Amino acid sequence: MPAISRDEVAHLARLSRLALTDAELDQFAGQLDSILSHVRTITEVAADVPATASPNPTTNVTRPDVVVPGLTPEQALDQAPAVEEQRFLVPQILGEGE
Repeated sequence: MPAISRDEVAHLARLSRLALTDAELDQFAGQLDSILSHVRTITEVAADVPATASPNPTTNVTRPDVVVPGLTPEQALDQAPAVEEQRFLVPQILGEGE
């Protein structure tokens, strides 16, 4: 049984706002099924390795925190195409038809 069906690919495409043809849905369903089966095989092989294991042990690879002055709200919004009440104004995308 395939790990992902054509209907699931269509559902994911709709959620991602991708317009896919029937041929593309079939193609991507096969490709995603192949990818998922390879991931399943790798998971079975590497079952005894802890999830956070790394072949290169590293510790504390972060830079020290240094306080630097940031932008003022005016500087941050200076090049914005649209501003409203000291905030970036962007087009509404939520609530659109699915």
